[in-house]
Amino acid sequence: MTVSGLPVIKSERRVPTAPFLGLSTLWIQITGTWCNLECRHCINASGPRAPWLRPLDAVTARRALAEAEAAGVKEIYFTGGEPVLHREFLPLLERALAVAPTTVLTNGTLIGAEEADALAALAGRAPYSLEIRVSLDDTDRVLNDRVRGEGAWAKAVEAVRLMRARGLLPIVTATEITRDLHGPGPGMYERFHEFLREQGVDRPRVKIMPVFALGRQPASGEPPLTEEDLEGFDRSVLQCADARVVTASGVYACPILAGLPGARLSTGGLAESFTAAALYHSACVTCRRTGMTCRNS
Repeated sequence: MTVSGLPVIKSERRVPTAPFLGLSTLWIQITGTWCNLECRHCINASGPRAPWLRPLDAVTARRALAEAEAAGVKEIYFTGGEPVLHREFLPLLERALAVAPTTVLTNGTLIGAEEADALAALAGRAPYSLEIRVSLDDTDRVLNDRVRGEGAWAKAVEAVRLMRARGLLPIVTATEITRDLHGPGPGMYERFHEFLREQGVDRPRVKIMPVFALGRQPASGEPPLTEEDLEGFDRSVLQCADARVVTASGVYACPILAGLPGARLSTGGLAESFTAAALYHSACVTCRRTGMTCRNS
């Protein structure tokens, strides 16, 4: 599959970079672009058919975790695709939780009572904290399922309820894709907070992200960053300054751009990627403008 938004770097333009300041965050794209859903706004065009970025093998994942531990990593994220699909998801998650606080980004549709029990048991015996981020693009079932597919809303909401009942307090992550479909009234945060309280979550946690023009979204045509754009800007606040993403095709600077050749920093070990990252993509413009981060906070 070809991913839209793949940039062409012109040789006559000097591409600005972000410095590498040390490994704070490790992203493991455990299932590549293999997912049970085919969301309309997916940044890496994940889906149930043959993934264009294959799942990560367990040996490579464990090696990356060991390298990250040696480098003093502070937090770990499992993403995809849909991480729960990986046949060694729980053993790898347990290993990650022995290294650092770990977050799983999931659409929630594959988490039933048995899976929620397993996650709660893992969290109970882990030396570090486990966070579960459930993707839900709207509090309205119809609007959400227009983006994520029929039935996705009900399954994700049930996953939130199941995890809350087991003492796991999920973070609900939404994009702004349906924001303009609502009339006057409460904003996204307010709507989600009230909705989660209705589901019995007394301490709602919500993360709102912009929609990026790549993957299944039309390319924005926005020009890439220049050195002039970054004059006086502290590049150390960009997530690519202290994060790396391990995938089956190498190590990348950014979870948004994982799999795109222009973002790849290494085809081998994690340490080889500890170098400056090119700010070449229009997605970098969004991060610069909004201060967006894929992290929990």
